[in-house]
Amino acid sequence: MGARSIILAVLVCLAPAAQARLAISANDGKQLLADEQSVIPDGISVIDLGAYPPKVIGQLQIPASMIGPPEAVAVSRKEGFAIVTASQKFNPADPMHPADDDKVSVIDLGTPSKPRLLQTVTAGPGASGVAMNRRENLVLVAAKMDDAIHVFRLAGKALTHVGRVDLGKGAAPTDVIFAPDGKHAYAVAWGVTKIMELKVDGTTVATTGQDVATGKSPYGAAVTPDGAWLINTNVGGALEGTDRTGTLTMVDLKAHRLALSLAVGQTPEHVTLSPDGKFALLVLANGAATAKSDPKFGARTGIVKIFAVEPGKLTEVAHADSCHWAQGATFSQDGKLVLQQCATEREILVYRFDGNSLVEDKDAALKFDLRPGAIATGVSR
Repeated sequence: MGARSIILAVLVCLAPAAQARLAISANDGKQLLADEQSVIPDGISVIDLGAYPPKVIGQLQIPASMIGPPEAVAVSRKEGFAIVTASQKFNPADPMHPADDDKVSVIDLGTPSKPRLLQTVTAGPGASGVAMNRRENLVLVAAKMDDAIHVFRLAGKALTHVGRVDLGKGAAPTDVIFAPDGKHAYAVAWGVTKIMELKVDGTTVATTGQDVATGKSPYGAAVTPDGAWLINTNVGGALEGTDRTGTLTMVDLKAHRLALSLAVGQTPEHVTLSPDGKFALLVLANGAATAKSDPKFGARTGIVKIFAVEPGKLTEVAHADSCHWAQGATFSQDGKLVLQQCATEREILVYRFDGNSLVEDKDAALKFDLRPGAIATGVSR
């Protein structure tokens, strides 16, 4: 070996390991269809996006739920830990109808192939959407059945419950998300068709009264990196009229007004942004059958759509068919891959995205025993 080869070999040995690029999928084992009987413990899967095709490298049994918005996972920006909520639990008295749950779990990802449960705490019943501020010292959990947002201090990968924000009877929040500066947060109030602004001062969180009505049954939300716009789904359609076509809306957060309402299709549940904020990724259930025994099962599937994001404007740039009982989705950290969860097929589809087209790689799909229901990376929110 020549001197140059020896030097290169030494440099390779001394170079730090490549930064992990992980996605965390929360998977539900208790959602039974009419032709199913086997209940499997819920859990999470750690997915390595650093190689292609993506692969599952670690798993852990913890409470999780696919019922509720796919924002039920939050991952720290350095991928050292994750927080997962569970809005439902197995109901032994009626296995076909899970009961409300309130669990919030903290998972250590220091060794991604061996995730560890660090802590389990409780929020309110129907604990679903979870958000962590950029400083990673405050966590908010939307508790739909409690009509409240629960506030947790985060320190040393440990949560301490420090408050509860009452949103009013019937608010039924499904999701909550921080503004990038952490000074405000926004609750998605399914029951009252509003995005409700919250002021954040240390661990004190309170409503401001600066609410914006966006559409019927708002479900999930994302905030652009500049903090200027909130994009959210409305499963029940526009505010006015009888058309139930789901909408994707934009809120001008400085003016506290609805800036755009765009009809996008049937049952738009999950919306998330690319890491650079230039694209919005939308999952439509699209009225597809959930059970393979349904005669209409092959008639249609869910749909994935991607929109270019501009101030007050969303322009569709790509779409693709997906699967049945479509759930959450996420971009990879470089924005070139899309992962989309399929509850009926118990798999995650993998798409390549180049800014203009969305192409599924059928050979890259990830298979699961459970139903994938929520997913996130360290840059998802």
